[in-house]
Order: sequence, then structure tokens, then C-alpha cells
Amino acid sequence: MNSNADPLDALDDAQAAAAFRRLVRHLRHRHDAQNIDLMGLAGFCRNCLADWIREAGYPGDKEAAREAIHGMPSAEWKARFQSPATDEQLARMEASLKLNKGAKNAQE
Repeated sequence: MNSNADPLDALDDAQAAAAFRRLVRHLRHRHDAQNIDLMGLAGFCRNCLADWIREAGYPGDKEAAREAIHGMPSAEWKARFQSPATDEQLARMEASLKLNKGAKNAQE
């Protein structure tokens, strides 16, 4: 048995898809969790999820992918829920993004 095997690879697609949908619906409910704060803490946000579904083969364009994740057009989501980013939030995001270097390669 390969000790380097990632347990995520043992999940079947239905389990993984259900967990992904639950995550997206949770983020749709938690509008208080701003994208800039998600980026600052975890290095990804709703827009990243939209990019990732496109990379995984989603046939829609960038806006369609964002609508799928946000549950509404991204312009509407921004107008209703997004507040202006502070200098502190932007700095935290930049620091967090530096930690992402190599993360994509580690996932492959």
C-alpha cells in the first residue's frame, strides 16, 4: 500500500460532489464571509471555486461559473453582499496568497 496515497482519492465522485455542493451552499448562506476574508485566511474564495470548476471541465464561461457558485450573477452578489476591502484585508490576502505557491502542484 502506498503510504503517500491521499485519502481524498478514496472518496467516490458522488461523495466528493455532495461535499462540494454542501460547501458551496454553506458559502451562499454565509454572505458575511467576504471573499477578501476567505482569501486572507484560506487563500481561496468563491471566485476560486468558480475557476476550479472551469478547470475541471465546466462548459460555461467565467461569469456562468461564478453564477453557479454564487447562486446569482456575480455583479448582483457584489452589489448585495460585498463590502469594500480595507488595506488590512488586502495585505492579509497578499500574505495568504504567497502561501499558495506550490499548492496546485501538491494536488496533482
